[in-house]
Amino acid sequence: MDPLKDPLKATKRRHSAAFKRKLVKLTEEAGASVAAIALAHGINANLLFKWRRAQSSRSARLKPVTQAVLLPVTMDSLPPASAIIELPAPAVRASPARAAAGVIEIEVGGARVRLRGSVDAASVRCVLQALREAP
Repeated sequence: MDPLKDPLKATKRRHSAAFKRKLVKLTEEAGASVAAIALAHGINANLLFKWRRAQSSRSARLKPVTQAVLLPVTMDSLPPASAIIELPAPAVRASPARAAAGVIEIEVGGARVRLRGSVDAASVRCVLQALREAP
């Protein structure tokens, strides 16, 4: 069969890269419906989903990979937990504003402690001492 007269090949449409990018960008807007955008532009929604997947995988490959930087940590000896627990609570005072974001993760003797937000030093000392004294 002559490839120029093949009815299947004659009906297959080709879309430009700019057209694909335009439609993918439209789908990224808040409240956008992929099916409605596809219907409005005369294409199948599955094809538009395919273009979105291709675009996201392409952009994922272009983003630089960042790795965490590990810093060395040393610990000073701490007083016994009983001494820390029995101390009277300090008076509440205004402290400088600290960033509420961030995570500190500590592993001691097979236990993992994860601290989120702002944490006072006395609480951290108490938890670490209790972990050291645990059987």
